[in-house]
Amino acid sequence: MWITFIRLSGTMILVCMLAALACDCPGAPLMLYVSPQGSDAWSGRLARPQHGDGPLGTLEGARDVLRALKKAGRLNEGAIVEILDGVYELKRPFELTEKDSGTPKARILYRAQHPSRACISGGRRVTNFEPVTDPAVLSRLDEAARGHVLQADLKALGITDFGQPLAERGRLELFFNDQPMTLARWPNEGFTKIAAVSTPDGQPVAGRQRSGVGSIFYDGDRPARWSSEKDIWLHGYWCWDWADSYAKVQSIDTERHLIHLAPPYHGYGYRSGQRFYALNVLAELDSPGEWYLDQRAGIIYFWPPGPIAEGRPMVSIQPALISLNSTSYVTVRGLVLQACRGTAITIAGGSHNRIVSCVIRNVGGGAVSISGGIANGVSGCDIYNIGGAGIWLNGGDRVTLTPAQHYADNNHIHHFARLYRTYHPAVGISGVGNRVSHNLIHDGPHNAILLSGNDHLIEYNEIYNVCYETGDVGAFYMGRDWTARGTLIRYNFFHDISGPGMYGANAVYLDDAASGTTIFGNIFYKAGRAAFIGGGRDNIIENNIFIDCTYAIHVDARGLGWMKAAVADDGVLVTRLKKMPYKQPPWSTRYQRLVNILSDDPAAPKGNVIVRNVCRGPWAEVEQAAGPYLTLQDNLVAEDPRFVNPEKMNFQLRDDSPAWALGFKRIPIKRIGLCSKKRRPSTLQ
Repeated sequence: MWITFIRLSGTMILVCMLAALACDCPGAPLMLYVSPQGSDAWSGRLARPQHGDGPLGTLEGARDVLRALKKAGRLNEGAIVEILDGVYELKRPFELTEKDSGTPKARILYRAQHPSRACISGGRRVTNFEPVTDPAVLSRLDEAARGHVLQADLKALGITDFGQPLAERGRLELFFNDQPMTLARWPNEGFTKIAAVSTPDGQPVAGRQRSGVGSIFYDGDRPARWSSEKDIWLHGYWCWDWADSYAKVQSIDTERHLIHLAPPYHGYGYRSGQRFYALNVLAELDSPGEWYLDQRAGIIYFWPPGPIAEGRPMVSIQPALISLNSTSYVTVRGLVLQACRGTAITIAGGSHNRIVSCVIRNVGGGAVSISGGIANGVSGCDIYNIGGAGIWLNGGDRVTLTPAQHYADNNHIHHFARLYRTYHPAVGISGVGNRVSHNLIHDGPHNAILLSGNDHLIEYNEIYNVCYETGDVGAFYMGRDWTARGTLIRYNFFHDISGPGMYGANAVYLDDAASGTTIFGNIFYKAGRAAFIGGGRDNIIENNIFIDCTYAIHVDARGLGWMKAAVADDGVLVTRLKKMPYKQPPWSTRYQRLVNILSDDPAAPKGNVIVRNVCRGPWAEVEQAAGPYLTLQDNLVAEDPRFVNPEKMNFQLRDDSPAWALGFKRIPIKRIGLCSKKRRPSTLQ
């Protein structure tokens, strides 16, 4: 046995190692323990305190021990950091860099000793709630709320950073019983509507015309209750049903029923009949679960939906939880990660990093963001109550078409885009050669999967109850780029998808000339307009099953009509085309139909093929101008497809189905959705 002292951050810590220092036995990884009852002055070699030694107290403590051992060349077998049960309230985000990397034969694993029982929190418990006694505050509260609303002085707890305004990222949130609470709002559910929009001189605009002026007329007298409020915000779909934003109220003219918004105004302007609601209004704290923060006084007001002590009220403090910057061969496994204001986990660069079997919840931004690097991924996680997107995968070189091989696999992602309602999907994917597979995705207001780039694989996912708050939207969405080609969408189950806004919802939406995508072997059930080709080229819809959709397929020729400008020399499609080396290998060999597109009637929807599909219900919605360019053959439309058990959503075809004679291939239905319970958090076992 020998002993060495290592100076870390100005503090002497003792590292006691047996024999080879870095392992208990030859070939075994080093084991370190971290506990809420531990100390970074200890070695971390023991799971329980004894004889003046024991587990480390923080993740940073474990990281720094590993750094020192690696620098000394004594971490050749990798390491396991065993995180014992309990809650770890971070004082700052936990950061790993290139120096914290493992190797293919010596990986670094940070894991919960018991899955889902070690919690990494970016929040702080609020322990000083008391009844409201200030007459001025009570007079502002709704009469029904008086006697129910409690208050807590956050400054007395040392909390002074309350975050950014609602229009920005990084706002403080309140959680109770591990659920996000609702910032006091009106109406309590849903939306009210813009009665009319305003001209620059304050006059109502007739009809549904747009206005760029940030002033809106409202119906009713509800805003008259807000005269004492100083920080009122509105959230709305101001012009289009696929674009939301927050806006601060500058003033309210209660006589004219006119709200003046503070600039900057919404980029698309405002339109009468569109939806909005008011929030951050103390006078509207009128139901259990609502809360309000007086940013000037640092006092939070809350109507708890249950006994306050039992609900463990918590506010989010840290901007993030874990970052891996140029790190490789590091795995984070089995943790609960919660209560930060931004994105919980960021992986930038590096390779073969994994987030596995974690629960990521109650964060103000996204769950996991992966950008750059190679073969980084998220698998077997539960992700829910996320303010923004679930998982972002961005990697690969589009110029050389080099794939990144990032992946989101076997995750249960639901109740996402909680704060930022549009273009914050369950999974966003860009770059080249990334994979989204075996995920269960549901309960999101807008896109489930948002895609750009090339050669991605979307397979074996089940997606339902998304797009429920928006219109002209797709559960899967991509668009406005001829060069974003090579993606395969296969063996997915899209069902129960609809949107209340203008133009409704689609399952797979190839918008605004999206091209070169293959939709093969999917099942669409009650999924709006299921497979939508919006003026694009070279798309293949083959071997799919459509049941009771608004239309199974839609094909239009918008490039020949209202979208002509996008095909002009300075249009968005041509501009994006010229940014890519599409006339040179590997582009010219991989996408041969793209090479001469500008001389091949580029506005026309050429090369689309729809073959060997099965449909029960409405079939095709094809614009007349698109028809001559379309290959449409061998589809089973007018006959009973003979499903095994459609009443129980078993849409496998029976052996006597007439589809087999057309060359239809069997869809591996049993493989769709989540798999491998042993690799999932304990909450789903």
